[in-house]
Order: sequence, then C-alpha cells, then structure tokens
Amino acid sequence: MPVDLITSLFSNVWTIALIVLFFGGSIFVHELGHFLAARRRGVKVTRFSIGFGPKIFGWTGKDGVDYRVSWIPLGGYVALPQLADMAAIEGEEDPDAEPLPPVSYSTRMLVFVAGAFFNMLFAFALATIIWLVGQPTTSDQATTQIGYVVDELETSEGDVVPSPASQAGLQVGDTIHAIDGSRVDDWPDLLQTLVTSAGRTEEGRRYNVFTIERAGEMLEVTIYPQLATDERIRKVGIMAAYELIVGTVDPAGMGATLGLEVGDRILALDDTPILNIQTYADHLYAHQDREVMVHVNRAGSMMELTLPAQPDAEQPADLGLQLTTDSKLVYPTPIEQFNSHVGMTFRTLGSLINPQSEIGLSKLSGPVGIIRVFHLAAQADIRLVLWFTILVNINLAIFNLLPIPVLDGGHMMFATISKLRGKALPANFIMTTQSVFMMLLLSMIIYVSFFDVRRIVRDNAAPAATEETAEEATTEE
Repeated sequence: MPVDLITSLFSNVWTIALIVLFFGGSIFVHELGHFLAARRRGVKVTRFSIGFGPKIFGWTGKDGVDYRVSWIPLGGYVALPQLADMAAIEGEEDPDAEPLPPVSYSTRMLVFVAGAFFNMLFAFALATIIWLVGQPTTSDQATTQIGYVVDELETSEGDVVPSPASQAGLQVGDTIHAIDGSRVDDWPDLLQTLVTSAGRTEEGRRYNVFTIERAGEMLEVTIYPQLATDERIRKVGIMAAYELIVGTVDPAGMGATLGLEVGDRILALDDTPILNIQTYADHLYAHQDREVMVHVNRAGSMMELTLPAQPDAEQPADLGLQLTTDSKLVYPTPIEQFNSHVGMTFRTLGSLINPQSEIGLSKLSGPVGIIRVFHLAAQADIRLVLWFTILVNINLAIFNLLPIPVLDGGHMMFATISKLRGKALPANFIMTTQSVFMMLLLSMIIYVSFFDVRRIVRDNAAPAATEETAEEATTEE
C-alpha cells in the first residue's frame, strides 16, 4: 500500500476520532448534566439518548434506563417524564406505566440548567488546558494593526467601487482598538465585530465608527462599509499587518542572487515599511524599472541589499522566495477565553434579531459546518480543536438556555409560567408547542446545513478553478 495512502487513511481516522470525541463529547456532556442532576434530585430517568429518532444500538441498564445512540446526530436528550412531555422527540411512553409524583419547581430548574452548566464546566476544563499548553496563532491573527488598505473593493453585486477604508483615510500602521465602541483584541475578533455590526444612518446607509491609534493619537473614524463576497457581509478593504519572513529560497531565483537567506525578515523596500505581502508586491511592481533597496533584519542585525532593476520581468515580485510570518503560542487565561467566546456568541445572537443587521440564519453553521471546522482544525493542530470545542460548548450552553420550546430554556419558561399561575399548563398545549417548535428547529438545521454544503462546494471549487486557469496558461505558453 503506498505511503501516501496510508498517511491519508491515518489522517482521516484521526480526524474522525477527534470529531467523535469532542463534538460528540460535547453533546454527551450536556446530557450527562441533565442525567446526573435528575438522579441527584430523585427524578425518574427512562432514557439517555445521543441523537434523536430511531435507535441505532443501545442497552437497558440495571437502573432500568434505556441507553441508546440514535440515528439523527443533531443533539441528544434525557427522557424525564416527571419534568416535561417530550413525546414528539422521545416517542410515546408506556401507557400502562404508573403515574409519577410531581417534582418541585426548584428541581425542575436545577435539572434543566444542569446541561448548560456541564457544557460550561467542560469548556472551562479545556480552556485551562489551552492556558497551560498554549494556543497557536500567527502574527496576522494576533494583531489589530492595519497592514494594507486596498484602493478598490468588489461588491457582492460585482461592482468595483472605491474601498470604504481608503475613502475614510485609514492608513497602513493604524491600530484599531474598537468598532462602534466594542473593543477588539485580534484580527478575527475585529472581523467578527464588523460583520455582526448593524449601524445605519437615518437614510439607511451602513456605517461603523472605528477607534484607531495613529502616531500615539486616538482618533474616531466613520466608515461606510460595503457588502462583499458571496456571503454579503460588511467589508471595508483592510488587511492585517505582519512581518514578512523568508521561508525558503530558490537557488536559481532572484532572491538568492540578491543574497536573501531563510529566516531573513523583510522590514522595508526603499522607504516603504512592509507590513503585508500585498505592499511588498505592489512596490516591486511599481518600481521594477529601477533598483530597490531591501531592508532586512538577519538574526538581529540590520542589512541593506540592493535589488537590481527588472524592467523585462513579467512577475517582478516573484524572487524565488516563499514568504511566511511568525507563528507563536499565546496563553490566554480561562476567563479571557470565556469573555471572548461569550462576547462572540452574544454579538451573533444580537445581530440575528437586529433588523438592521446583515446577519441571517443563512450565515450560521449547523452540524455540517461545525463538523467541517472540526475537520480543518484536526488537520492543523489539536489545540485548535480544543479552542473550537470551547466555542461549541459555550454556544450550546447559551443556545439551550434561550426561552424557546424544546430547548432547556423553553422548559424553564414553561415551569416558571406554571409556578406563577399556580397550576400546570395544559398537557396538550405543551405537547403541541413542543411538536411545532421541534419541526421548526429541524427545518432551521436543514436550512443552515444547505448553506453549509454550498459553502463547502464553493470553497472546494475555487482551488480547482485556480488550477484549471494555471493549466490553460501553461498550455497557451
């Protein structure tokens, strides 16, 4: 068997194992919280299921509980007939079973909240591991400094317009501290805050207020973003700042002739600081007809190398170099990680219910999208799997506590209403409501999964199109 095939098989088995362990484990932890709390409070448990629908396999324990794994992997449940009528999800109970005594309001609330609490405990445990072993990141992800401002931006409609960032006067080297008053700590946080924002003028024009630092001075800049990409999200036309590092040098390339070596840090071309590969490429294209002074940091020593003119070069930026940037480990505390994930979750929820926002259900990820991210993270670094699992568990906890029938928060809402009115809500009303919302929930999952699949197809098609274009160019030559 070829070595490449063995490596591929091992990689896929490893990825599947991590998805089952961490994604499936997150669901298991949630249901375990309900199960243990119910047992602790003396509540009868009839079933513990990972997944919904018909049983794949399972067994009946000595405690009389039906433990099973079911076909629809969209969550799980613990059947608690004393607390909630979930026949629409769990199936009908034994009609000949003896009536069970009612349970107190406090027991109901404790059992229902226990699932989210256990997700938070699991997330905190993983966050502690990240704190100890470190979280991998790169220079472009760990910054909020602008490394490049594009002149033009293509909108979702295909129009090319001046970029909002260039029109607002943003500059390379500006550091963004906040957007619309919300602090941003790194580039992913900055992008997520921008995408989920909903600021509009009285005329309905989208706008954001960037708080930036420029030459030691704090400024507030109003920017009018455009909707861009197939996802129709807010874009302003900026790229992150990072230092270019020489990763490899082609011995036959201009870089080797120039004298560049692996590990060299390219600081500037002439008097232009290089904080992004696009600035590097633009400068070499703009000045290919003359010599360019390359300022380099080599192991702490500053050097100046002279790149000769390349008037006939079709690709003046191609010096036979592979350029990369710094990667490092950061050690955020569990509290810092929680603050980041909780903030991200509530920003997304807020944008979903804000009519001024561009975020809708189609922008969310369902099980397909979540599994895809787990797959990509597993191929990169297991610590990224831990980071994403923390986010998933915090999302599960917060989402399940929303006052929506079928979810834990919905059960808590029904229990609270019954407590306030002094008697239980009609069983038929609860059962009908649960059935309706279960169908709505399944419909929503199918809907967002459709967009997940479409994103996967589109992303996979992009590299194929690039390769096809390259092949055509080679053939023409």
